[in-house]
Amino acid sequence: MARIRIPNTIVILFVTVQTGFLIFMYARYSSFMPQSEEKPSQVHILILSSWRSGSSFVGQLFSQHPSVFYLMEPAWHVWVTMYQNSAKVLHMAVRDLVRSVFLCDMSVFDAYMPWKRNLSDLFQWAVSRALCSAPACDSFQRTDITSELACKTLCGRYPFSKVEEACKTYSHVVIKEVRFFDLKVLYPLLTDPSLNLKIIHLVRDPRAVVKSREQSVKALARDNGIVLSTNGTKVEDSKYKVMQEICRSHVQIYETATLKPPNFLKDRYLMIRFEDLVRDPLSEISEMYKFADLSLTPMLKSWIYNITHGQGPGKKKEAFKITSRDAVSVSQAWRNVLSFQKIKKIQEVCKGAINMLGYQLVDSEKEQRDLSLDLVLPRRQNQFSWSSFNQKH
Repeated sequence: MARIRIPNTIVILFVTVQTGFLIFMYARYSSFMPQSEEKPSQVHILILSSWRSGSSFVGQLFSQHPSVFYLMEPAWHVWVTMYQNSAKVLHMAVRDLVRSVFLCDMSVFDAYMPWKRNLSDLFQWAVSRALCSAPACDSFQRTDITSELACKTLCGRYPFSKVEEACKTYSHVVIKEVRFFDLKVLYPLLTDPSLNLKIIHLVRDPRAVVKSREQSVKALARDNGIVLSTNGTKVEDSKYKVMQEICRSHVQIYETATLKPPNFLKDRYLMIRFEDLVRDPLSEISEMYKFADLSLTPMLKSWIYNITHGQGPGKKKEAFKITSRDAVSVSQAWRNVLSFQKIKKIQEVCKGAINMLGYQLVDSEKEQRDLSLDLVLPRRQNQFSWSSFNQKH
């Protein structure tokens, strides 16, 4: 079916006018609205991470929960439509889209998708268990563990209106997003009385991230260009400029959340290291679920064990798939695969992040290859939560 291509300038103008109108209406009428201390009925969770950091896996840990409506990277639509802009310029449009999704208002996609659309027009829709079960699709029950392949086969032709309909029936709305590089951009959402937002900040050893990114060079090229503000030119990041920006953003987000943070962040920020997650999945997942006001079911426990105790690190063609793998092997693969020369370059551009997030630098190839040398430093109790830093500072 032929699609009408809307110029980027028109899309930007549409988003700007729409945002301006909403701000005007809120400012005009908010003083007349009764103030309520009651929290919104839904809980909103933002999994904040970067590409190839294990965020798809963490997203699935929430997606498969029967109380969760989950979407993976809905802001992909913003970046694809306005790819000639920089990540910083697109922050506002991404934030507005995320807010609308949290509120189950899917009309926000009108600016980025064809007018007549199905579930299958939504980026990575089939990894959302909520879009593969009632009321979005009649093929599965909410308590089922669904697969992407089965969902694509059975549910793709349902109308897009089912997304909003389904969203409104869940107690938790969870979004995984990799297109925020500054925590302060999210302050309007954290102070929005219509949202009950909590942030899970997922990080991973930058050296492992690079190893994973090398499996997906072409797939990441357009996003790289947006990160580096190349006006639409694709970039393969052979000099690790994108990694430098990713590491900088993780440091900025972490410092903003933990060093003299604003009061509205209290109990609403949790940082998780991928390496801790794969070493002790049930403990880390239980912590995330507790933070999100969710309970871990026996069926989910069994699925989590199976998904983290497969064989090997996974194949290159599975780079964007959630398959059964040896999770610890995945987290350590960079130590055998990458050359020490690459490791030195990565450590140069990401030294601050490696140190701050609790990883150990290596000074030689011998240290790199010695798997008995643990490069993930012990995590102190509550080290990555808001409360511990609030007490110290």
